[in-house]
Amino acid sequence: MPSLPQRMDPAQLSRLGTLPIKARVIVQGALTGMHRASLHGSSVEFAEHKEYTPGDELRHVDWKAYAKVDRYYVKQYEQESQLTIYLVLDGSASMGFSGGGIPKLEYAGLSLAALAYLGIQQQDKVGLLASGDPAVETIVPPRGRSTHLHDLLSVMDTVMAKGGTGDESPAAALRRIAELTRRRRALIVLASDLFDPEDETLAALALLRAQKHDVSVLHVLDPHETGFPYDGLTQFESLENQHRMLVNPVAIKREYLDRMDAFLTRCRTTLAAAGVDYHFTTTDRPLEATLLELLVARSRLGPARRAV
Repeated sequence: MPSLPQRMDPAQLSRLGTLPIKARVIVQGALTGMHRASLHGSSVEFAEHKEYTPGDELRHVDWKAYAKVDRYYVKQYEQESQLTIYLVLDGSASMGFSGGGIPKLEYAGLSLAALAYLGIQQQDKVGLLASGDPAVETIVPPRGRSTHLHDLLSVMDTVMAKGGTGDESPAAALRRIAELTRRRRALIVLASDLFDPEDETLAALALLRAQKHDVSVLHVLDPHETGFPYDGLTQFESLENQHRMLVNPVAIKREYLDRMDAFLTRCRTTLAAAGVDYHFTTTDRPLEATLLELLVARSRLGPARRAV
């Protein structure tokens, strides 16, 4: 994938203004580099495309073409249908973990905020569900009005400000979407660490895909969770219960990394088998790069997956 210039560290971005400002910066960063450079002899032809110009709808950008030739083209359509998008934010306590950078919850929330900004800019209907505290149902119905973005991001900001609470996995929120979308297919994007001992979240995602929804997962982990960079006697505390453990990290590092690798493999293979679009990222990766990866992957889906 082409590199993005002037990438901003997630920790730097988290200190910028309000959530709408941050979302706009991420989107603009992902779209940086739009230009009219020549193809330099490329034989690629776009019979049904035109080069992007300011004012064109971003929903029509052909990200697959961009990935190939580093130039932006807009697909020509006779008619577009409005897309319904459900964003699902894992707000459970485990998402509050930070190994030194920004917490997973903040990274996940910023990623979904950028998608909400982009979706509503494209006049799609965008909704939000958040999991974590089973006693509180957080749901924003999908709407496409420009004023809706403020309402949706305000709710998301509130969820992020809590820092992660409760131990409810996103499975319940995903099942709720299955109920709400019985008569109309939708694009569903989950941002989560997928820490679910019963794998209910994976099962709920597979069910939504079986119901012909377009399903994407942003799997967010902290670099400390994937690399386990600890030494010396360390006390580890669970964020979702009172369990504590005092251990020598060196003694358990190999087993921990093996289990983490097995966990990541299970998530990736299970979702791939179900036809779910899976993206893994860590919280030190530039957010605009993560957003661009999601957009490029979506452009590679067949027409049957995109038409909702």
